[in-house]
Amino acid sequence: MDKTTNDPKHKKKIGALGENMACRFLVKRGFRILDRNYSKKWGEIDIVAEKDKIFRFIEVKSIVSYETNRYRPEENVHYQKLKRLSRVIQTYLLDKKVSYETEWQIDVLAVFLDLENKKAKFRFTENIII
Repeated sequence: MDKTTNDPKHKKKIGALGENMACRFLVKRGFRILDRNYSKKWGEIDIVAEKDKIFRFIEVKSIVSYETNRYRPEENVHYQKLKRLSRVIQTYLLDKKVSYETEWQIDVLAVFLDLENKKAKFRFTENIII
């Protein structure tokens, strides 16, 4: 394993690149990006998007593909993470004065970055149950 994979700066760069690629992926599929990196002290929402009148709160998990293809980064969205995410979502909806009747869901987008070939693969899991 490359030494840089444990470096916080490297991880932050990979995360930012993955989120940028995720936005492109979503826009190509008809999503409208509403917000990015909405943050409160108790958590953060990576991407807020809308499609078919449904608010989508999207957690992005990015890895460099050479780290291993058997690794499932979306498995890092565990119960505690979903619980924190739910609290941030409720705050977002209140802050943005979104109607309580608006449908919303949580999605997870795994991004596998191939830095050498400047490509990315995606695995999109929609409507995660809390």
